[in-house]
Amino acid sequence: MRKLELHWQILIGMLLGIVFGFAMTIPDWGAAFVQDWINPFGTIFVKLLKLIAIPLILASLVKGISDLKDISSFKNIGLRTIGIYIITTIIAISIGLILVNILQPGKGISQETIAQLEQTYANDAGVTSKIEEANRQRESGPLQFLEDMVPDNAFNALGDNSLMLQVIFFTIFLGISMLLIGEKDSKPLKKFFDSLNEVVLKMVDLIMLTAPVAVFALLANVVVTSGDPDLLLALLKYAGVVVLGLVLMIVFYSLVVATFTRYNPWTFLKKISPAQLLAFSTSSSAATLPVTMERVEEHIGVDKEVSSFVLPVGATINMDGTSLYQGVAAVFISQALGFELSLAGQLTIILTALLASIGSAAVPGAGMVMLVIVLESINFPADKLAIGLALIFAVDRPLDMLRTVVNVTGDATVAMMVAKSVGKLGKPKVKNWDDHLDEVTPK
Repeated sequence: MRKLELHWQILIGMLLGIVFGFAMTIPDWGAAFVQDWINPFGTIFVKLLKLIAIPLILASLVKGISDLKDISSFKNIGLRTIGIYIITTIIAISIGLILVNILQPGKGISQETIAQLEQTYANDAGVTSKIEEANRQRESGPLQFLEDMVPDNAFNALGDNSLMLQVIFFTIFLGISMLLIGEKDSKPLKKFFDSLNEVVLKMVDLIMLTAPVAVFALLANVVVTSGDPDLLLALLKYAGVVVLGLVLMIVFYSLVVATFTRYNPWTFLKKISPAQLLAFSTSSSAATLPVTMERVEEHIGVDKEVSSFVLPVGATINMDGTSLYQGVAAVFISQALGFELSLAGQLTIILTALLASIGSAAVPGAGMVMLVIVLESINFPADKLAIGLALIFAVDRPLDMLRTVVNVTGDATVAMMVAKSVGKLGKPKVKNWDDHLDEVTPK
């Protein structure tokens, strides 16, 4: 008898977690019980995914580059990847701006609600920390993101998940150097990374065994720690605009997949659904990266040469869902607080959100820091920044979960497009035991 497929197991775990979380909001001790006895299992799961994220990038990217025949092949894949990521990000921001200008959710927020939100969140440590972090980034030079890409110590970079761009830079540098010295001299090192890649992928499989239980714990904790439901309802129109934009991006990706790769979009979404569900549960592209790579390579058929470069880079610089949210949130805050935003200001939002997404960390909450940078780029009054963030802080976590799903889906879409364009999109090589654990057959 076949076991339930992985994405159904995860979905059931999510639904049970939400129901359990709401049930635990009834007794006074419920929230504390979930945070003390349930949430740690979800936290451990996320830590395990982050634990293998950098080893996976290191092993798979070195393997992917060293498998290429020459530098021109790497250049071809690299330029296509960066170009497509930039285009999809611009499209995402534009969709957000069009929707928020047409629907104008900020016009319906009363002064009483603004005052209540300001009182609740303006002095919140989460809000003030985002502003401080954004100010630190703003004080740096225009090319700071390039400087930040280059590590001064490879081992420090490898030991910090927030330095993903530095890890990618070092790994690409290492892979290109292996190509240049030739196969004979690089063979021992290549065999090591090939073996490491297989070991890390097996670790992904083992971690995924706990995914249904982990997402149950994560979602239960999200429910019991959510904000005042009355304030959430007041922001429903704003949240609805963001969600509509994110749904349109998923539709856009599906059309792109169908048009450029001739792949059934429904099948595509089904194949990557475990990665999407984990993205929703963890709110982290980086934590989801190992699963995204496994689904794209084994279940869709993207060659490792492509996925090992496109997906790690995408998890770091491709933030379509987050960038769309930047556009909607910036205009919404301006509408609600009576700040006039010109066409030039909205074009500035597109440029700033694009550049900010490149340097944004692929971790929960990074979008709020990006938003401060975007608001400051349009000369939004500094004394109203805290109020502006307070307006959207109550619904930021659930929207963060949703936009991470779009980020991950965008990465998978671009991986398929690049693979198709260079003739590296083949047939899936599914390891059945990933989804049907009772069918494991020893080799």
